[in-house]
Amino acid sequence: MEPLTGSEITIRILYQFTPVWIALAILFVASFVFKRRLGLYGKLFDSPIGMIGFGLVMFWVFTGIFGQMGLIMTHDPLTQLSGMKNKDPGTPLPNPGEGIYAYYLLGGDNLARDVFSRVIDGAWVVVQIAPLATLFAFMVGITLGLPAGYYGGKLDTLLSFLANLILAFPVILLFYLLVTPEIVATGVPNFMATVLFVFPIIFAAVLLNSRYHTQPSFRTPLLIVVLGVFIWIYLSLISTSGFLVNSPAVSIPALPAALDLFDVPAGILVVFVSVVFVNSPTVFRIVRGLAMDIKTRDYVAAAQTRGEGPWYIMLWEILPNARGPLIVDFCLRIGYTTILLGTLGFFGLGLPPESPDWGSTINEGRKLLSIYLHPALPPAIALLSLVLGLNLLADGLREESLKD
Repeated sequence: MEPLTGSEITIRILYQFTPVWIALAILFVASFVFKRRLGLYGKLFDSPIGMIGFGLVMFWVFTGIFGQMGLIMTHDPLTQLSGMKNKDPGTPLPNPGEGIYAYYLLGGDNLARDVFSRVIDGAWVVVQIAPLATLFAFMVGITLGLPAGYYGGKLDTLLSFLANLILAFPVILLFYLLVTPEIVATGVPNFMATVLFVFPIIFAAVLLNSRYHTQPSFRTPLLIVVLGVFIWIYLSLISTSGFLVNSPAVSIPALPAALDLFDVPAGILVVFVSVVFVNSPTVFRIVRGLAMDIKTRDYVAAAQTRGEGPWYIMLWEILPNARGPLIVDFCLRIGYTTILLGTLGFFGLGLPPESPDWGSTINEGRKLLSIYLHPALPPAIALLSLVLGLNLLADGLREESLKD
């Protein structure tokens, strides 16, 4: 077989993304039809910049999802095929078996793996970690930032000091310390996960209790169900290889295997915890500042006059009115997290060496960059386009939130 031309490679790649194009078309059509009923999300489609950013972000989200379903990747991203080391894009396989895709669309890397499939699989790594880690960081920042800004005083001084202490460390150095094998072996990341991941449970408990505290017959069953599910997810999330914490000093058994919803690989858990820990202080400072400003508004004084409790005022009066800046920062912070994940992978920290994450793929490709561009260029473009999409999405949301 002859190698594919540039136009043939482009057509084949576009065809492989068919499920993504269909999903994007359905999403955009539905969003346009119902945009007047969808609040701030619907208003996003009045902003060309926001739509472009949203399209780029959802492209990679759908790519990660459909890639894991086997609808886009042409080969196993970890499989090495003889004779395909550093081959150019469009190179045919020497002896493709039945049912095996006949080409490496974006060429082979230095270990003879398919670059196209690794880029697609790497999208799933980002889609899993970046939004969830940012969400957990927001749970920590909101849960601590609201009382610090609302009450002030010694509580604010203490929490602000701890946040500033963490922020005083250079981010990359802090990441390096958290994901080094020596620190991981002590069980410190597991202990940190045990503490940090409990904040969504606290947030949900306080949120529901403050809203329905006058309806105990409804509140109590609701709290039992919601907190039961949250605690179950929490225990499943922090357990690794059958243990909640497993270090030379302490070993705490985890849930029975039948009850463990998912087993998070140790490398991903360490990176996840590191991202949450590093981002939480910044979110705390943003939420604290917003709370200090909004608590002086008239509607907060009206809620206090009605006799509402402090947590009701913080969660149901202050937080909803701070949603615009927080949503914008959430989008931007996912972009920062994506860059941090790429940086960690580039330096070979946290994730396993064979991981197809974009940072690791770029690092492997750069070693031969003067000779072969194709192993490093696609993941670099993918990383750039996702971060660009998140920044454009944040700009669009900022424009529309200012119009409210």
